[in-house]
Amino acid sequence: MLVILSIKPKYCKKIIAGEKRYEFRKRFPKNIELVYMYATSPVKKVVGEFKVGEVVEDEPIILWRKFRTYAGVDKNEFFKYYEGCNKGCAIKIEEVRTFAPIDPKIIVSGFKPPQSYRYTNIPFFNISFGINKSMHSF
Repeated sequence: MLVILSIKPKYCKKIIAGEKRYEFRKRFPKNIELVYMYATSPVKKVVGEFKVGEVVEDEPIILWRKFRTYAGVDKNEFFKYYEGCNKGCAIKIEEVRTFAPIDPKIIVSGFKPPQSYRYTNIPFFNISFGINKSMHSF
């Protein structure tokens, strides 16, 4: 299964650079193979994808202890995000690919960015090559 994740542009850049190897969510569905990265405002485009490795569900303090080295966020941001939560998910990021940024509103009429994630069956990687075959930054 495929999902689109809304991710702040600064974190998309860290994922692409290999500095952020785990994405953290309050919840994450099972059996997800591929994530499309939707860079939120001001970019508002799908900028790449990554394969999902292991997904670890645990208390935020445990997730921080296990994955802080490759979290790509500082401790304050991490715990602010999980404030009031007993559980969270650490998603291992594998095999990152970037492509020409795609405005999903061109492909999906009435597209609304997901608050967290949204299931999709759209092959953004293939579509990007129809738009432009070179890689772009955002």
